[in-house]
Amino acid sequence: MTLVEAAPARLPAATRDPQQAERDLKQHGVCIVEGLLQGADLQRARDALYHAAETDPGRGKGPRIRLDYGPESNQRVWNLLNRDRVFGDLAQHPLAMRLLRSVIGWPALLSNISANITEPGGGDSYVHCDQQYMPEPWSGPQGINFVWCLDDFTPDNGATMMAPGSHLENRAPRPDDAATAHAPLVAPAGSLCAFEGRVWHKTGVNITADERRAGIFAWYTLPIYRQQENWYLSLNPTVLQFASPTLLELLGYQTKGFGLVNGLPPLWREEHATPN
Repeated sequence: MTLVEAAPARLPAATRDPQQAERDLKQHGVCIVEGLLQGADLQRARDALYHAAETDPGRGKGPRIRLDYGPESNQRVWNLLNRDRVFGDLAQHPLAMRLLRSVIGWPALLSNISANITEPGGGDSYVHCDQQYMPEPWSGPQGINFVWCLDDFTPDNGATMMAPGSHLENRAPRPDDAATAHAPLVAPAGSLCAFEGRVWHKTGVNITADERRAGIFAWYTLPIYRQQENWYLSLNPTVLQFASPTLLELLGYQTKGFGLVNGLPPLWREEHATPN
């Protein structure tokens, strides 16, 4: 019996305590923090995402996942940093940065930030973990993913399916792990879910008649791995113009020891200099 089979398919309860969130990440590989986005802040982020989805000229739509009983209706929206400054704020949210440091330390790189909108009929994906493209054996988590729930995540509208405790296997899932028990990531809009890179999961099935489920996925890794999004080619220069030192580090522009140009980070600024 594997560790995953021995563990109940039940996610930790949502919390507002950062220390409890850190404990949940260590024990379950997953934590849920509710109430981080509320009121106007939640509405702004939600409006910005759905506007980006509606105006996306097709390149965010695919690949689709087909169900036998429904249409192909999941949409990915890529490179959110170019869409609205609210997404840059989420990428460096203080609690996210605290949880990131507790799992993989610092410095770290923002590998990708995109969104997945599951609409009625949206199908599931295969069981995977986010660091499975990284060579095994793993010495521990090589990355951490954050899901910003902009809509309520429910068992019926495509909530991400998670296998709590699967990080303790310290390996990617294999074909015979497809039947591993998963639990839906149930969380109200405005919640943040963090799960480390070894946790097995998949997209949930949206069986509702009229509910969309939008989530922002921000994936961070140790700085030894190349980022999934090529920020150096894809970013609008205005993103860098207004970026904080933290965001510049996450993007690989304000580095400490990697990617230097004549001994300095590419976007080195006098006010960011620190004495040796």
